[in-house]
Parts: sequence; C-alpha cells; structure tokens
Amino acid sequence: MITIRPVPRALVPTDSAAAGRISAPNYDEFQSDREIWELLQQRPEAVLRVTMAHCHTDRFEDVLPEGSEAALSRARQEMTRFCESDDTRTLADILWVYEIVSPRRPNLRQIGLGGYARTAEIRTDQTPDGTIIRNEGVRPDKAEGRARLITATSAYIGTVNCAVRDRSGELTAALESHADAQSADYETRDEAGNRHRVWLVQDGATRGVLQRLLAAEPAAYVADGNHRSAAAASLGKEHFLAVFFPTDRLHLEPYNRLLPACDVDGDAMLTGLADAFEVSPLGNLPGYRPEAVHDIGLYCESGWYRLIPKPGSFDASDAAQSIDAAIVQRHILDGMLGLADARDKRINYVGGNKDAAYLKARVDSGQYRFALSLAPVTMDQFIAVCEQGRFMPPKSTWFDPKIRSGLVSALL
Repeated sequence: MITIRPVPRALVPTDSAAAGRISAPNYDEFQSDREIWELLQQRPEAVLRVTMAHCHTDRFEDVLPEGSEAALSRARQEMTRFCESDDTRTLADILWVYEIVSPRRPNLRQIGLGGYARTAEIRTDQTPDGTIIRNEGVRPDKAEGRARLITATSAYIGTVNCAVRDRSGELTAALESHADAQSADYETRDEAGNRHRVWLVQDGATRGVLQRLLAAEPAAYVADGNHRSAAAASLGKEHFLAVFFPTDRLHLEPYNRLLPACDVDGDAMLTGLADAFEVSPLGNLPGYRPEAVHDIGLYCESGWYRLIPKPGSFDASDAAQSIDAAIVQRHILDGMLGLADARDKRINYVGGNKDAAYLKARVDSGQYRFALSLAPVTMDQFIAVCEQGRFMPPKSTWFDPKIRSGLVSALL
C-alpha cells in the first residue's frame, strides 16, 4: 500500500507566466557552479536562488562554498523573499496532477500524482517491509546537505520521483481523465523544451478517488530523489514531497563517465580490456551513443571503440551486477584505472542532458583521457534491481524529463 496525503501548506506559482519565471532544474542537473551561476544571471527570480543560494551572486568570483553557513543564511533570506513574491501564492490541502511531455516523445504523457508520501513507508534495515523502495544507497553527507537546506528554509522544494507499476491502468486513466476535463492551473516549458503542466486538486472527493487508486499499489520505486527523501526522514519528518508516475510513462537516458588517465594511455587501456570485452574500433566519429544494454562506447585519443562484455564478465543472475555501470566500474574504473570508489572526485558523471559529442569535446580538450558512453538502463532492469533488494550502481539512472523545481513546494 502506498499512502499519499494532501500538502497542508503548498507554495505554488500564481499563473503560467510566474511558473516560467520561478521554476528551474533541480540542483543535481548541473555540471558545475558556473552553469548554475550563469542561469541565475539570466533568470534571477528562479527558485535556484534558494536551492543553490551559494551561486546567487553578481560576480562568479563571489560564489560561496555550497552548504556553508553563509550560503544557508542566504537561502533562508531568499526563501522569505520567494514566499513574499507576487509570483507565488499559498494554498491549503492540495494534491496535484503533474504532466511532462518531451518534444522528442510528443505522444508519451509522463503523468503522475503529487502530494505528501510517508517517510515511515520507506524500506530500510529498520523497516524491511516498507513499500517505498530506494534504488541506491544514501550518502550521509548528501542527505545531511539536503536536510540543512530544509531546516534553513522551513520548506521542501525538491520533489522525489517515485515509480509505480499501475498494472490495471486505472491510476493512469484517472489522471488523464482529470487532466483532459479542465485546463491546467499553470504550465511552462523548460530549457530542453519539455512542457510541464500542473492541475491542482483541491476537491475532497477527487482527492479521495486518486488516493484510493494509489493505495492499491503494492510498492513504489524511488526513481530520483533518494537523498531528498532520506533528508526528510533524518529530520524526523512524517512526510516528504513526491510525485508518483506509472512506470510505463517514465523514460531513461544514459548516465556517462569522463575519466582521468591514472597513468594509463589509450593503447594500454585497449589491451587491458580485451579479457573482459570484445573491442571493435569505430573510428573518429562525432559521438557514439549505444542504444542497447551491454553495448558500451569508449573514447580516447585514437577514437571511439565499441565494447561488448564477454560471457562471464558479470553475473547475469544478479540484476545489479548486470547493469552496464556496474560492469564498467568493476573492469574499467577499478580494474584498469584504480578508481575503486565510485565517489572518487576524479570521476565526472555526465547525465543524459549532455550528448556523446560533449564527452568527446571534453577528452579532446585534454581535461580527461577517456569517456564512457552507456546505453540507458531499462525500466525492467531498474525494477528487477529494486525487487531483488539490491541497489543500483552509483550514477546509473538518469530519468528524463525530470520534475521541475518550484512548481509545487511545501511550507513546513
């Protein structure tokens, strides 16, 4: 059973124009502080001025250390201004229907139900029967950083993306029926052209119907936002902000890697990989994006290569070991480069909002020696890992499009 409750005090945009001004990507969609700072120069009213307050400066040279007391103080001040802005209003006891449509997949409506999920339903060692199943381990430092921001702002701004199977299709049908029966309360497009629409659900009878449909789901899988949910739990909060999407409406993009040399040149890398992979040269292509799992692209100074894991290079019965990110971690990052800790700061994880040409350019510039281009994880793989009680390898799932920050926040 999955519980969803109305948000007692929700902060939402006043209209679509306001949604366009204040909404923004999540904090973890950026490659650097420079990217965040540049977006804030263009759109100073964006909610990033709260979630990434350390970058809310006139000059890039004045960017503060993320998570510092000075940055948290600035976040607190900016949250007050955000609440007092003419672009926001406060509503009581709402759920919401949230739809995202990508221009690359115009016929796929990523539609879900938003509200308060219960921290008590998160599956942990202490609550092994929990019905909200995480897909990755939680790093205490990251969860603490999110918790400190929640405390500083007295708000939930980041939303957790949860996936449900909806085998009957009844939840999806009800969400689409509600959305098709009336105009959205507000909508906006993001930097990639994805259209985000929100229908606020304030009617008690409608809320009850949608709550009962979600309650019929035996489990939900955290697709994005493990640390946001963990932060709420660590603070002793009863709820966290979430949207529940049916799995057949979610889409995954690649999660790639840029790697340092670690005293290994291209020839040594290719020779060393022959034991675990079939290696085929592809030449100096502009980029290479594999479309199927167990098809991996490697770029170095001599061009692109296709790597196919050999039988025995991973345990096919283990859903987590079978993920390409785990295979390259074991045989390339650890086995060849000595980067045993996937959290090593020398590894640059590049989400699906950057293409393979971007990877090539970073290697060609001399900033990195190697790039790995991976196929997207499939939803079947993702669910299999969760249902085996395992965690996904670090930085292996990039759900796209992502929930946009600032479209619904919760005031505590």
